[in-house]
Amino acid sequence: MRALTWHGKHDVRVDTVDDPEIINPRDAIIKITSTAICGSDLHLYDGFIPTMKAGDVLGHEFMGEVVETGPKSTLKKGQRVVVPFTIACGSCYHCGKHQYSACDNGLPADNQDIAQELYGHPMSGLFGYSHMTGGYSGGQAEYVRVPFSDIGPIVIPDGIDDDKVLFLSDILPTGWQAAEYAQIEPGDTVAVWGCGPVGLFAVQSAFLMGAERVIAIDHFPRRLELAAKFGAETINYKDHAVYDALIEMTGGIGPDAVIDAVGLESHGLFVDNVLDQIKASTFLGTDRPHANRQAIIACRKGGRVSMPAVYGGFVDKWPLGAFMEKGLTLKTGQTHVQHYTEALLAAILDGKIDTTFLISHHLPLENAPDGYKLFHDHQDVATKIVLKPGLAKTKVEMPA
Repeated sequence: MRALTWHGKHDVRVDTVDDPEIINPRDAIIKITSTAICGSDLHLYDGFIPTMKAGDVLGHEFMGEVVETGPKSTLKKGQRVVVPFTIACGSCYHCGKHQYSACDNGLPADNQDIAQELYGHPMSGLFGYSHMTGGYSGGQAEYVRVPFSDIGPIVIPDGIDDDKVLFLSDILPTGWQAAEYAQIEPGDTVAVWGCGPVGLFAVQSAFLMGAERVIAIDHFPRRLELAAKFGAETINYKDHAVYDALIEMTGGIGPDAVIDAVGLESHGLFVDNVLDQIKASTFLGTDRPHANRQAIIACRKGGRVSMPAVYGGFVDKWPLGAFMEKGLTLKTGQTHVQHYTEALLAAILDGKIDTTFLISHHLPLENAPDGYKLFHDHQDVATKIVLKPGLAKTKVEMPA
């Protein structure tokens, strides 16, 4: 089959690789009909996530048709399913608490030591996202093996277009969980750093959960325009000092809750961020948490910090004193996708949540390397790229 494979920093290729096979009784094989490039994939593209190996198949946002099942799978051939990016068994201690991204059995035994050494405990498995998270082949491919297929995939009714439901795989439940973790109360003002896909879904979700005001922060005009369509007030950090603007907009109090949807590759020519970039380029550091620092400093006393954004290593200059003295709370983690999919699918079918606004490009899978470059270099134009296996390669025009 054809699949997108990782070969190093800014080097991804569509190669011919072995077809997936049923390995365990609960497995299923899915023929991919749509798969997306996620902002988290850019961390792999930029070489920030450890334990990648040349030839790894990428992709963790995908859906498709069931073509083969193991004897203990509950899926049936021909069903259309969206597959959560988290791989969870459904029966361990953490799954019993609906903490699917903390599943004890999502990682193969051979991979658990890597995560335990880095983070203290292994997390659940993830599709197409390094050997630290299981080394599973991802869904930017023609076919994919889905472990624990009786737990994760959600069956999609006939007649529903892929574009409406594809993002149940990751970014929609991630944005929803981000807003939920912000513990929004009626009348709250919520500030969201980063208007990429997760940030935009967090904006939409915050309003649905009762926020009175949402303030979206970014520097890409197109993304800020999309946030404004949901009713958000916007701050372009290239034009305004974010802290000063937020304090003025909230009458000196600060936002009730803040959401960091940026993560380890913060942009901007800020002193702390420049130092972080120098450290990362000289292998003296890993993450660039400027947005997270800014969110903590701006949040009101007694406020809440929600962090759906991906961080991979260690950070310094983190404002622990401000965090403690202001009495803030922080909630974070990979998304417990399986906990949210049924309710979010119902909201989509009822017309309460829109997902299609985000898609800027559809490309053949064969053009995936172009898609990565486009999403990486032109984020104001490419808000979300969906890849379609089976289509002939075409010419992709890069913006000037």
